[in-house]
Amino acid sequence: MRRFHPRPEAAVRLVCLPHAGGSASAYFGLSRDLSPEIDLLAVQYPGRQDRREEACLTDLHEMAAEVVAGILPYLDRPVALFGHSMGATVAFESARLLEREHGHTPARLFLSGRRAPCTQRPDSVHRRDDAGLLAEVRLLSGTASAVLEDEEIMRMALPALRGDYTAIETYRPEPGVVTAAPLTVLTGSDDIRTSADEAAAWARHSTTECAVHTFTGGHFFLNDHLAAIARLVERHLLG
Repeated sequence: MRRFHPRPEAAVRLVCLPHAGGSASAYFGLSRDLSPEIDLLAVQYPGRQDRREEACLTDLHEMAAEVVAGILPYLDRPVALFGHSMGATVAFESARLLEREHGHTPARLFLSGRRAPCTQRPDSVHRRDDAGLLAEVRLLSGTASAVLEDEEIMRMALPALRGDYTAIETYRPEPGVVTAAPLTVLTGSDDIRTSADEAAAWARHSTTECAVHTFTGGHFFLNDHLAAIARLVERHLLG
């Protein structure tokens, strides 16, 4: 867990899960923009930044189990989960594991830039060569072009990218998987990896509530709407 802006008196915690190839620092901006009443904790997956010497995980259920182990010390107050892209699915499976193994239902799940588990696509990016993997990253525009052209940086990032794509593309949900947590789904109007119907299908995975919010932009729409997303999170968690 990484905490960029300590808020020991906050009323609720928000645990954030990065996208494939992403790191905890992806949530620095959201942490900065949120109310002091929300304590943001960002998960640092192994295989990147200060954990780059550790082996990457390639199984999404194992990732969820590690996330839950990290969350357990923070259940002294309500906890919500926020995940973008692969992180949305990790958040969903982490919530299910918290409910099943620990009897704790998160206050809310914020599921961003990812289609519902019941809408599988036959993706195989993780089987591409390095050039093909980087082509997918360029297509989604999740990384600054200057970074993509830096051979040394990308050589360090490739193992994490391949490991994460392996985890999300080999993930197979159990039939009829649901959570008791209310869902807030965020999606980009021009996201080529999540259609409006695929985003709306998250409603099949909650026994309580599912609201969908569409923002302009592609797969990484949240980078252009941080302030609006911060206000949306606050309304749901503090309102």
